[in-house]
Amino acid sequence: MPLINVKVIEGVFTPEQKQEMVRNLTDTMVAIEGENLRQYTLVVIDEVKSGDWGFGGKPYTTAEVKAAAAGLVEA
Repeated sequence: MPLINVKVIEGVFTPEQKQEMVRNLTDTMVAIEGENLRQYTLVVIDEVKSGDWGFGGKPYTTAEVKAAAAGLVEA
């Protein structure tokens, strides 16, 4: 039984976007392993508190991720 665990910073994605993630990730797993596993594919989306996620030694907030997604900051 496939388990897909997705971690995102809280407040970045809307409930609708998270539902779309669940559908699309499930569809992707079914494309790999077959339709019979659809009902057994579990997708969990964990939201990490803003500022509790970091890379490169720097914590990132919801606002910073939204700015990056909007192309307002350079990588």
